Amino acid sequence: MDITFAGNKVNLIGNEIKVGDQAPAFKATMNDLSEWSSENCDNKVVVYSVAPSLDTEVCALQAKKFNKEASELEGVNVVTITEDLPFAQARFCSNEGIENNLMISDYKDREFGEKYGFLMEENKLLARGVVVVDKDGKVAYVEYVPEVTDEVDFDKALEEVKKLV
Repeated sequence: MDITFAGNKVNLIGNEIKVGDQAPAFKATMNDLSEWSSENCDNKVVVYSVAPSLDTEVCALQAKKFNKEASELEGVNVVTITEDLPFAQARFCSNEGIENNLMISDYKDREFGEKYGFLMEENKLLARGVVVVDKDGKVAYVEYVPEVTDEVDFDKALEEVKKLV
């Protein structure tokens, strides 16, 4: 898979996740520095909104868009995951009024990035994308955005989520 960041080719660490795969369990860090486990979402539809940093315009848009859409979808957990420190994520949520989705940081152990194949080797940030997991823990939709500075296909991701609820 060819992924670029600002036009420069990057290498992704880990295995590319594919539709039909069992979603790997992982741990990350919540805004209060407590540990979060993907197993908290068992038996629920989950949207992993993956972005490099909330301090960029495209990442902020992605988090806000999925936050808005989350409030309209019952039975769906939206989890935004970045490499930002939990403090920066908490500040972003407070400043932007993000209330409907969960922000977690992969900065500490980088389990998500490696297990889902989103960790960019060159800068240790997450590539942009979306992973939708069904209630049975199977990957139902995946998007790795070819150019990390571009937006995800919100409409396609939400269309896939709506099929599962």
